[in-house]
Amino acid sequence: MLQIMYISSASNCAPIDVAQILTVSRRNNARDGITGFLYADGRRFLQVLEGPEEAVERAFVRIGGDPRHRAVVTLSRRATEAREFGEWAMAHRMPGGDSDALMEQIAERLEAASPNVRATFEGFAKIRRAA
Repeated sequence: MLQIMYISSASNCAPIDVAQILTVSRRNNARDGITGFLYADGRRFLQVLEGPEEAVERAFVRIGGDPRHRAVVTLSRRATEAREFGEWAMAHRMPGGDSDALMEQIAERLEAASPNVRATFEGFAKIRRAA
């Protein structure tokens, strides 16, 4: 099983419809056997994709070619014995939203994640929360 973690910025070429991204991602990921976690705040994306190697590679290539993303940077790429995220999940911070509830949701979703993945998401969420 392959796990890729990346970060990207939202491009300015089109408005970001997070609900649409979630709907399409859930459909594609269910079809391809991919699970993971996505943190999106309207300006940045931090995501882990995991599943069969070829499926994760195809998904990552699609993301890299998506005009809504720019500056896609791979943070980690590793083989895993088991899934760290049992089902697709998404945290989304709305301006003025309940940051404490979001941090609790992130912590809950990351319980089974490796220490590096957990630290990356928690650190990113804390920084974005302060922004």
